Amino acid sequence: MFAVIFGRPGCPYCVRAKQLAEQLTEARDDFTFRYVDIHAEGITKADLSKSVGSEVETVPQIFLDEKPIGGCTDFEQIVREQGLL
Repeated sequence: MFAVIFGRPGCPYCVRAKQLAEQLTEARDDFTFRYVDIHAEGITKADLSKSVGSEVETVPQIFLDEKPIGGCTDFEQIVREQGLL
């Protein structure tokens, strides 16, 4: 499984999502991720909206295997439901 986390500095949910992804990377051989700082990369919420396919109001925006899954709480729920940790 490959995750891409689009986040911004100072966002507590972005930090939580990144920490969870780091835990998964350490615990599993089949999980990797990339964190993208939208400010550093010049990515806007409008840009993310195009990738997600609907209006993006918040970050992080997380993609699992190129599929948009939502934010941090959605990511945490998938991890719980699939028993990934």
